[in-house]
Amino acid sequence: MEIAAAPEAAEADLTAFAVLDPVGGVPALDPRLPGLVESGEVRGEAGATCVLHGERGRIVAAGGGRRDQLDSDSIRDAAAGVARLGLGGTVAWLLDETLPLPQPEQARAVVDGLVLGGYDAGAWKTDRPRRHLTERLVLVGATDETRQLAQRAERVAQWANQARDLANRPPNDLTPERLAQRAAEIAQGSADLSHESFGREQIVEMGMGAFAAVAQGSHNDPRLIVLRYDPPTARGDLVLGLVGKAITFDTGGISIKHQDFMEDMKGDMSGGAAVIEGVGAVADLGIPLRILAVVASAENMTGGGAYRPGDILTAMNGKTIEVINTDAEGRLVLADALCYAREQGATHLVDMATLTGAIVLAMGDLYGGVYANDDGWRDHVVDAANAAGDHLWPLPLHRRYRRYVSSNFADMKNASILKEGSPALAAEFLREFAGDGPWAHIDLAGPAFIRRSRGDYISQQGGTGYGVRTIAELAQRLSEPLS
Repeated sequence: MEIAAAPEAAEADLTAFAVLDPVGGVPALDPRLPGLVESGEVRGEAGATCVLHGERGRIVAAGGGRRDQLDSDSIRDAAAGVARLGLGGTVAWLLDETLPLPQPEQARAVVDGLVLGGYDAGAWKTDRPRRHLTERLVLVGATDETRQLAQRAERVAQWANQARDLANRPPNDLTPERLAQRAAEIAQGSADLSHESFGREQIVEMGMGAFAAVAQGSHNDPRLIVLRYDPPTARGDLVLGLVGKAITFDTGGISIKHQDFMEDMKGDMSGGAAVIEGVGAVADLGIPLRILAVVASAENMTGGGAYRPGDILTAMNGKTIEVINTDAEGRLVLADALCYAREQGATHLVDMATLTGAIVLAMGDLYGGVYANDDGWRDHVVDAANAAGDHLWPLPLHRRYRRYVSSNFADMKNASILKEGSPALAAEFLREFAGDGPWAHIDLAGPAFIRRSRGDYISQQGGTGYGVRTIAELAQRLSEPLS
């Protein structure tokens, strides 16, 4: 990534800039541009592009949406429109000092739009058309500090795309064992990362009765995947624990899901994918913060060995759980993973999971919801997510929600037959296993794996990489003392 003081100094194949609706003035790149504005060919609607062939290469006016709604996503949408043209080569992007959006935010959004917006989910197509990705980016008008921030954002966005690759891999390919292999591969790329993977027998020996029960119906063994990031200059008093749900395929078990969209249940490991690739991003950036990542990976299958409604399980912390619904399996695997993370020294916890369908009904495919046992910690996580581009909204946790998971036969039950407060009761269930210290639960079922284009820079069906940027941003902020 480079910077240039003016467009003519960029030596680019393509020069792009954002336009907003209503379209105002345009850069003096070509005398034909004002006429294209008057004719309506240069449009400000999000993702619209107008390509002009000039003597020094192509010029692209990229729409970012309404001017009165300008934010970082507006620039991401504009950059994604350029990425989808598939023209490749060197792109010079003109940062606009007249916009009420700071230069670093513009640059970061441009990178997100080009990298995430240029993603192609069709890796298994035999006649896959070749797409030309941006090979080099020149930020016109940027400072060197802005360039460095944009470079970091580019690396994080690439890790997010790798999380998308994991979520999109078919379940006959991505088993828990192969997900563990991916974690090991990432660990091999950094001297500060170490990796462990525990199989079925070890999970049982560690007393993880909830996790083991979910996995017992599948022929593919589960894996408890552990990544430890321990850089030499890390802040000594804080260990960020990241816990991910990675159900590589979820039939719902005996409480079987409806057939519609069941193929999307390969994406039920998106939280675990975000944790694994997010730790990779942190290590790649060399952020000085110790991290313990714990990912519980299994298949939730039917069969003679599957766990049943009515079973009572014993989790790692000794608490007993009555099974009401085998499709409420995510909170069961997270229960043991949270206990393990706290036992291994995590001082601050964040878990990420595609946990409830109700969160999708409430928040759609754009926002994740977050619950926490500490308001300050919750706000810190929310601020990091929104700054990074992952939309996240705080939701209430209240002790009276606990009644939804009270059981007559065990310490608690994993679901309620009442169709009330499903995300909240799941969070209350998890709170029983989060231990002492700050903990936040992110239910990302809506934005992590989408069924159709959102009409923004994330346009591909499937995994979005949601959570990776949050992890990198949160780790960066935590590498300095909490304010």
